[in-house]
Amino acid sequence: MTTKIAELMTLTLPRAFIAEKAAGIDTIVQFKFTGSEVTEWYVIVKDQKCQATQGLHPNPNMTMTVDADSYIKISTGELDPTLAFMSGKVKVAGDMSVALKMGQYFKYGK
Repeated sequence: MTTKIAELMTLTLPRAFIAEKAAGIDTIVQFKFTGSEVTEWYVIVKDQKCQATQGLHPNPNMTMTVDADSYIKISTGELDPTLAFMSGKVKVAGDMSVALKMGQYFKYGK
């Protein structure tokens, strides 16, 4: 079975979240997926909880635009997120520090 963005955002993302590492974090990340699954989701990280919702948030701290297949590969550990960013597969707008910190409180991989 192929992973889909909705499954990734509603099932995989919460399992990848490390609440104790997100102490003091209060941020909103907008995801804009392109390619095989054009969709938009936002994730609110606050009070050591994360909540993913489909749609657009009016005021995100950071927006990440990424090909859906590339993001799925990042979530399974097949693609290094830093390499994906450096090669242009992931584009970030807004507060870049949010993107840098995400690796601390989300642990993806096999």
